[in-house]
Amino acid sequence: MKNLSSFFFGIVFCISVASSHQDADTRLVEKRFDTFLKADDQRAWLKRLSARPHHTGSAYDKENAEFIAAQYRSWGFEASIEQFFVLFPTPKTRILEMTGPRQFTAKLAEPPLPEDATSGQTSEQLPSYNAYSIDGDVTAEVVYVNYGVPKDYEELEQRGVDVKGKIVIARYGGSWRGIKPKVAAEHGAVGCIIYSDPREDGYYQGDVYPEGAYRNENGVQRGSVLDMPLYTGDPLTPGIAATKDAKRLDIKDCPVLTKIPVLPISYGDALPILQSLSGPVAPEAWRGALPITYHIGPGKSTVHLKLEFNWDIVPINDVIAKIRGSEYPDEWVMRGNHEDAWVNGAQDPLSGQVATMDEGKAIGELVKGGWKPKRTIVYMAWDAEEQGLFGSTEWAEAHADELKQKAVVYINSDSNGRGFLGAAGSHTLERFVNDVARDVMDPERSISVQQRALASRRSDRTGEDREGGKEIRLGALGSGSDYTPFLQFLGIAALNIGYGGEDGGGSYHSVYDSYDHFTRFIDPSFEYGVTLSETGGRMVIRLASAEVLPFEFTRFSETVSRYVKEVTKLADDMRAETEEMNKKIADRSLENAADPTKTYVVPKPKEPVPYLNFAPLQNAVSNLEKAAKRYEKASGEKLSTLPREKRAALNAILISMEHMLTRPEGLPGRAWYKHQVYAPGLYTGYGVKTLPAVREAIELRKWKEADEEIGVVGQTLDQYAERLQKGVGLLEGKE
Repeated sequence: MKNLSSFFFGIVFCISVASSHQDADTRLVEKRFDTFLKADDQRAWLKRLSARPHHTGSAYDKENAEFIAAQYRSWGFEASIEQFFVLFPTPKTRILEMTGPRQFTAKLAEPPLPEDATSGQTSEQLPSYNAYSIDGDVTAEVVYVNYGVPKDYEELEQRGVDVKGKIVIARYGGSWRGIKPKVAAEHGAVGCIIYSDPREDGYYQGDVYPEGAYRNENGVQRGSVLDMPLYTGDPLTPGIAATKDAKRLDIKDCPVLTKIPVLPISYGDALPILQSLSGPVAPEAWRGALPITYHIGPGKSTVHLKLEFNWDIVPINDVIAKIRGSEYPDEWVMRGNHEDAWVNGAQDPLSGQVATMDEGKAIGELVKGGWKPKRTIVYMAWDAEEQGLFGSTEWAEAHADELKQKAVVYINSDSNGRGFLGAAGSHTLERFVNDVARDVMDPERSISVQQRALASRRSDRTGEDREGGKEIRLGALGSGSDYTPFLQFLGIAALNIGYGGEDGGGSYHSVYDSYDHFTRFIDPSFEYGVTLSETGGRMVIRLASAEVLPFEFTRFSETVSRYVKEVTKLADDMRAETEEMNKKIADRSLENAADPTKTYVVPKPKEPVPYLNFAPLQNAVSNLEKAAKRYEKASGEKLSTLPREKRAALNAILISMEHMLTRPEGLPGRAWYKHQVYAPGLYTGYGVKTLPAVREAIELRKWKEADEEIGVVGQTLDQYAERLQKGVGLLEGKE
C-alpha cells in the first residue's frame, strides 16, 4: 500500500491505510491535531456569536455567517456563503386571556435579569411564539390534554371528554412540539396552548435561573410547529431548492402549516388557566409539578387566543468551507452544525458550532504544516435550522445530484454540554464510532469517552450496548437536526454526535440560553467543547485519510434483523391485546370494573389483527446477513493486497450503499422521506421509526398497506445485499 509523507515543522508523519484500529502514524496526526484545539478560542467565539440575538433573517445572523466564513478562509479553506429565500413568519399580534368568569391576561414575556447580560436586548429578540402556527382568533373553553399525543386522546375519550370546539393546553414533552397542534386539530380543537411544566425542566429538577440552571416561571420554549414528518425545509418549495426564482406553493395550499393557532407560554402564565379547570382529576401520569390539583376540564372559564403573523420571505445564509482532497477530490467528508438561534442561542446551537470551528481551525493548521487529506473535507455552518432544517435542506436539494455521487458521510452536531458521548446514525459506522470513542479521553474521569458512555448506560440501565457492554450501540436517527436531508432524503450515511447528561438546565429556546447561563451551568471550562472537537476531528481525519472507507456491515445486518423481529412482535402483541380487549368489552368486564360515580366510556371493539406474511423481510435479512459476513471475511483477508484501482471501485460501492436503502417513491404519504430503514415518526416528530413504512402501517392498523410494504422493504434490502456482494466480488477478484 502507498503511504503519503508530510512534514509538520520538521516532523514527518505518514498517513497509511485507515482501519478500525488506526496505525501509529495516523495517531500522531491526531495528537498534533489536538494541540491546536483551544478552550479559550471556543469561549471567545461563543461570546462573539451569542452577543446579540441572531434568528433567521436578522442582521446579526448574517454577520455571524460572514464572521464564520472569514474564520474558515483564514484557516486555509475555500469558504463561501450560499443564499436561499424561505418563508419565515414573525408575530405581530399575540393575545392570550381568560375572559370569564375570572379575568387574566398572560404576560407572554421573559423579563431581563441583572445576572444575564444579554437578556435585556428586547428590541432585537423574537417574542415567544410557535413559528408556522396559522393566524387565528378563537374563544373557547379549555381542556388539558397532558402531552397531547394520540394515546392521551384515547384516555380523554374513555373519560367522556371531547375537545371538539375547545382550546387544548398541553405540556411540553412526550413528543416533538409540532405533533401537539396536529393531533389537537385532528380531534376538532380550535386552538392549542403549549406550556413548560416545572416537572420537565423547572424547579422540580433543580434551582431555577438565575440561582440555578433550570427554567424559571417566565421562561418560554419557542420553536417551529411545522409538520416536519411530511418534509423538512422551506414550506413553500418541497423537494426543490428555495432559490429566488423557485416556483412556490401558495401559503393557503401549504400542507405543513398548522391547522389551528398555537402559542407557547411559561408555567407562570399557564398556572391560572390550569387552576380554572374543573372536570375529572387528571390521571397520575398526567400530573405535573405545579402547586395545584390537575383537572382535565373543561371548566367555567373561557380563553381568548388571537395570533397574527407577518408572512415574509427572508434570505438565509449557509457557510460552506472546503479543503480539496489530494487523491480523491470528488469524495466529500462533511461536517456540520447550525449557527442560527431563536434568540442568543449560546448552547443551542453555538456550543456545537464553536467546537466544529475549532476542528476546522486545527485541520487548517495540519494542512498548513504539510498534511494532505486524501478526500475533500467540507465544513458547513447552517442557517435557519430552527425553523425546520431550512439551511441544510435547501443546500441538499440544490446539490442533490452532486451529493449522491460525492458525499461519503455527513457528521452532524448541535448543542453540546458536560457529560457523556451521545452518538446515533448509520449502523454501518457503528464500529468506526467505537474506534474513535475508544481513543478520546473524558476530561473529568481520565478514561475513554467510550468507557464513560458505557458506564452511564449500565448504571441507569438505559440505552443498549454490544459485546457484553464493551461497545456502544448507535441509536437510530429520526429527525430534529441537520442530518435529516442527507440521510433520509438523499441516502447519505450520517452521524449525529455530542456530549451531555450532566449539564441540565431549562434555557432551551428562551432568552436565557445565553453566554452567562452557559458559562455558569453547561460547560464552564469548555472542556467538553474540546472533547467534541477531538471526537469530530478524529472522525473527519480518519474518513479523509482512509484508503478504503471504514464501513462495516455485520452490525448493520444484526440491527436490521432486530428491527424485523420488533415489527413481527409488534403485530403479534397487537393481535393478542386486541383479542383480550375485545373480550373484555364483550363480557362487560371494563364496564363492570369502572367506578360508577365517574364517567367512563367503554372503548369500541377493534378489528382483529390479521397474520401478516413477514417472509419477504425475513428472507431479505437472511440474504443481508450472509452478504455482510462474506464482506467481513473478504475484507479481512484481501483488503491489504487489493490494487489501488480496485480500491477506488470498492470505495464507489461503499459510498453508494446507504443510497441503496432509499426508494424514489419515498414512504407512503410522504414522498420526501426516501429512506426505508430510518425516518421520523408521523406522530413522534423527532423520534425515530425504524422500518417506518412497515412499522407505522401496523401501528395505524393499515393491514393491506403493511403487507405491501413488507414486500417493498424486503426488495430494498435484497437490492442492498446484492450491491454489497459486488464489493465482495471485487475483494475476491471476481469483479
